[in-house]
Amino acid sequence: MDNAIKTVYETVIARDPNQPEFHQAVEEVLESLGPVISENPEYMEVVQSMVEAERVIQFRVPWYDDEGSLQVNRGYRVQFNSAIGPYKGGLRFHPSVNLSILKFLGFEQVFKNSLTGLPMGGGKGGSDFNPKGRSDSEVKRFCQSYMSELWRHIGADLDVPAGDIGVGGREIGYMFGMFRKLANEFTAGVLTGKGLSYGGSLIRPEATGYGLVYFAREMLSTKGKSFEGARVAISGSGNVAQFACEKVLDLGGKPVTMSDSGGYIYDESGIDREKLAWIMDLKNNKRGRIKEYADHFDGVDYTQSKPEPNHNELWATEVDVALPCATQNEVNEAEARMLVEGGVIAVAEGANMPCTPEAIEVFHENGILFGPGKASNAGGVATSGLEMSQNSLRMSWTREEVDQKLESIMINIHKNAFDTAEKYGMPGNYVAGANIAGFLKVAEATMAQGVL
Repeated sequence: MDNAIKTVYETVIARDPNQPEFHQAVEEVLESLGPVISENPEYMEVVQSMVEAERVIQFRVPWYDDEGSLQVNRGYRVQFNSAIGPYKGGLRFHPSVNLSILKFLGFEQVFKNSLTGLPMGGGKGGSDFNPKGRSDSEVKRFCQSYMSELWRHIGADLDVPAGDIGVGGREIGYMFGMFRKLANEFTAGVLTGKGLSYGGSLIRPEATGYGLVYFAREMLSTKGKSFEGARVAISGSGNVAQFACEKVLDLGGKPVTMSDSGGYIYDESGIDREKLAWIMDLKNNKRGRIKEYADHFDGVDYTQSKPEPNHNELWATEVDVALPCATQNEVNEAEARMLVEGGVIAVAEGANMPCTPEAIEVFHENGILFGPGKASNAGGVATSGLEMSQNSLRMSWTREEVDQKLESIMINIHKNAFDTAEKYGMPGNYVAGANIAGFLKVAEATMAQGVL
């Protein structure tokens, strides 16, 4: 970091000293911007402005559980940057949610949305509510209470939330219903991830996982490689992991792992379509644990999660491609070295910031292709943007049309990140390429509007 950029970073830490995830996200971006600021010193004002969220909204969410007892959670919406379009980003319902995590996610979303080429700013929101173990009635009451405050801060041309961890089609439906009641109008474009019967888009559930694999395919192609016959490690077993697994199978790859918070499974023979369908039913309908996969299928190893964060043996599996799709900072330096020793040639982030800075450094030092989440997992928000377009047009595109548009966007994101890294003297560094490419579009718009 040069001195001016370092001063900005130090100011971020001084203002919010207890927000480590946000600090990590800001540092990763600022470290990439030195060459850009040297070439365009006027953009320093943009850097100073964009590390501060335009608006942070925090509110209480009171609701009654099935026993009639009052519960009170915290709700948030971080509206980070609207220079190129309305705020766009998911809602996360999880006990770990706090301002640091939401600001990190919102900051990342600014660059991710810029990379898609669609007119979307960056935002993020959610609550420390945990939907796991709650009845449908409890989830509905919570969602309605959450939306009873959030509705006044969102709109199709202001802020368009979507789903994230803990927020799927069920939760989006409950929140959309409450918004429609409070606003007294049917505005389909105010939320994305909706059901098909009321303005949702085909391919939206699949988009992040599909887009991740499209991006990884493009990375592999730069080395003359492909997914055909490749062994693939996938962490997580939720939406992103499931559809990443599906697309890997489409491209001829062999997924061998999946996980949840309890542990991971290793299937030497590969997770085929029949097994993937079983996992989808287990996770999406039965709300079960991945351990049950090992109990159901022969020849599958299950390893329980250990309290020590340095010993996730999933990443010791010998694979060609790794797709971390669980949560932030799930791959540390030691685990990155496990992957390198296991022969990995490409790592692409399906989750948001699942690899620590130390892990990323290991990948770069060893010549491993590495796709940062703001580029590689942008397929979800890209298809959310396509859902917004369909809502504005009051029409629906076919599954094939949406998938083709998604694939085209991911190819363009890869090309933009790859070419930008080359231009600024960092060939093959997708982190720098994505950060700079995402920043330049926002910076140009911000300067044109008077750096407000």
